[in-house]
Amino acid sequence: MIDENVVRMAQQGDVAAFERIYRFHSRKVYTLCLRMVSDRSEAEDLTQEVFLQLFRKINTFRGESAFSTWLHRMSVNIVLLGFRKKSPLEKSLARIANSEEGSNAEVREFGGPDLRLKGALDRIALETAINELPPGYKAMFILHDVQGYNHEEIAEIFGCSAGNSKSQVHKARTRLRELLQPRVGRLKYIFDCVSA
Repeated sequence: MIDENVVRMAQQGDVAAFERIYRFHSRKVYTLCLRMVSDRSEAEDLTQEVFLQLFRKINTFRGESAFSTWLHRMSVNIVLLGFRKKSPLEKSLARIANSEEGSNAEVREFGGPDLRLKGALDRIALETAINELPPGYKAMFILHDVQGYNHEEIAEIFGCSAGNSKSQVHKARTRLRELLQPRVGRLKYIFDCVSA
């Protein structure tokens, strides 16, 4: 854990203390951002934005909660602001599959059986459905079901009740079921046609 003295020193402008905070928390912040946006480049940009905001706003930390909780909440808020600023991008299945092979590779045509595709279909359907969740549902779902935070920790991060966290996660799961039901059927049909 980061010592309270290190945070106080960073609040007073000590660059070494701020660097220590960065080294201790940067990986966790990056992982959180990556889980929420599912894009490495964007997660790196968001991590940088989090620490720029931290540098600007570290003086607003009052010590009412753990520093890591305060930083986590700030990170989630920055990611959610990013969701509001941009519209979702559409990616074609061909672009996703060919991006693994590099930009110089020939564009593959789909038509033959591809065993790697079977698991990818479920993953793509799930990632797409998660990205369609409202930002609040998505954030709480990722924190609880993906990253393993309990409802009390999530409540502390968002400044709400544990009951609110449970309700949001339940609503996110219900919405995911609704979103995935028709997709899974369509994707399995497509896979069966491609494999035949």
